Amino acid sequence: MLDLSRVLPHARIPELPNPYFGKVRDCYDLPATADHPGGRRILISSDRISAFDRILAAIPYKGQVLTQTARFWFDQTADICPNHVLGYPDPNVVIGSHVTILPVEIVVRGYLAGTTSTSVLTQYRAGHRKLYGHTLPDGMRDNQQLPQPLITPTSKAFDGGHDEPLTADDILAQGLLTPAQWEEVSAYALALFVRGQKMAAARGLILADTKYEFGTDAQGRILLADEIHTPDSSRYWRADGYAEAYDSGTRPPSFDKDVIRSWVAARCDPYTDPIPEIPADIITHTARVYIEAFEAITGQTFHGDSSGPTPLDRIRANLSPWFV
Repeated sequence: MLDLSRVLPHARIPELPNPYFGKVRDCYDLPATADHPGGRRILISSDRISAFDRILAAIPYKGQVLTQTARFWFDQTADICPNHVLGYPDPNVVIGSHVTILPVEIVVRGYLAGTTSTSVLTQYRAGHRKLYGHTLPDGMRDNQQLPQPLITPTSKAFDGGHDEPLTADDILAQGLLTPAQWEEVSAYALALFVRGQKMAAARGLILADTKYEFGTDAQGRILLADEIHTPDSSRYWRADGYAEAYDSGTRPPSFDKDVIRSWVAARCDPYTDPIPEIPADIITHTARVYIEAFEAITGQTFHGDSSGPTPLDRIRANLSPWFV
């Protein structure tokens, strides 16, 4: 029985060097060594959940779900694309090669879906047919499968700004990537997506779309970084409910943050108003959705790590060899 009172709202550890705190991950950069001349990065997945460019709550075991789901996929795709992973000292933690993240986020879409301003569905509904350098036919319906998977890249807004749609020509003209880099990351992304779709289908799931982040290491090699095919970075649908939902024009059953997003959006303007306190039953339900997603995606039973007085105490103990 999982103890859903155990949460990791943050992983602020003063003994670790060079901190960087993101929306979900708290990171620390380790200095270069003879074995790792480019340095290494400690990435700790907290239980924070973000939406509307804000932190909404902490969801028990969410960080472990994300880390272990990404671990599953990094292992399953290492033959396709090299990744940044060096080790897993804790269920919420990955030690990775330090990479310089490329300024382009690679989004691959297999279906006409999405709700954000950069999604192909939003733009298609607005009358656009030439999207990200691709031309789509008239008459497509919401959540329809695309003729083939499409790369729909966006700018990587490091300063907290909004990502903007890009075409391959934009990327090359602006010098965001070299032609060789664009060719390499495009090939990697499509191959990773095809592998992800095939493995998801075997588990009764549809991988509708996903995003990848790539970076370069000290030797200039392109590595897959951050996370891969997790419930936060990807849209999964249940295959057995897709046809009925498509025929009725409703959203296919999925694993996502819509429970919390919908609850918040119904009670305030989430971009400007204070976020109301989210009830415990919504938090618990969301935790179970994440755990269910892990088990459905990986085919493995989720075992929440309840060792240590708190998750942060456990992580501190496991990371103590790297304390400065």
